[in-house]
Amino acid sequence: MAELKLVANLRNKGEKRDGMIPAILYGRGIENKVLWIDENSFIKLEREAGRSVLVDLEVEGEKNRVLIHDFQKDPLTDNFIHVDFYQVRMDEEIEANVEVIFEGESPAVKELGGVLLKTVDEVLVRCLPADLPKEIKVDLSGLKTFDDRVFVKDLNISDKVKIDLDGETVVASVAAPRSEEELSKLDEEVEGDISQIEGMEDKSTEEVEAGGEKDEKSGDKGDDKKE
Repeated sequence: MAELKLVANLRNKGEKRDGMIPAILYGRGIENKVLWIDENSFIKLEREAGRSVLVDLEVEGEKNRVLIHDFQKDPLTDNFIHVDFYQVRMDEEIEANVEVIFEGESPAVKELGGVLLKTVDEVLVRCLPADLPKEIKVDLSGLKTFDDRVFVKDLNISDKVKIDLDGETVVASVAAPRSEEELSKLDEEVEGDISQIEGMEDKSTEEVEAGGEKDEKSGDKGDDKKE
């Protein structure tokens, strides 16, 4: 992968600029810096780098090796509103979440009609920054029966990278399709639940109507007394 770069400018607290995202740079042994980064440049960078690819962040002519550690988005517009960059030291191990990418097709799904179950979509890894993988690929073609599993210990990664999960953790498997008997039983359970709900609604309606009749009778008695 080509080296990823981003230019940032120092920011005064409270300052606002159109087309720019406020950001912060921090790390062990360095002074925090509040920054501006170009919105369009960061959108493109984030698509390529995610949170597990090293980026050269240039601030006032000085290059910093960083990871995109975190970011916030506006819940309404989905626009980036703040970004955190973490400066790494190349001789110290770091922890980062790495995305798990599923490739290929499972014969148990294609030929036996099973349902693919993906139980892990990212893993926390520990390694030196230079050894950090962008993603971890999982080949699904080995799932030939409903008894086959892909475990964490099966993931194809460098021995320089340690995954913070038990090796016996299941990453992917295939569940057998439901039998006609199971589907029929499920339909009966759903119909039973619907009947119970309808019964409760009918009962509630009767109670409301009964309450209305009582109110009318009470009102009639009150009118008789007035007369």
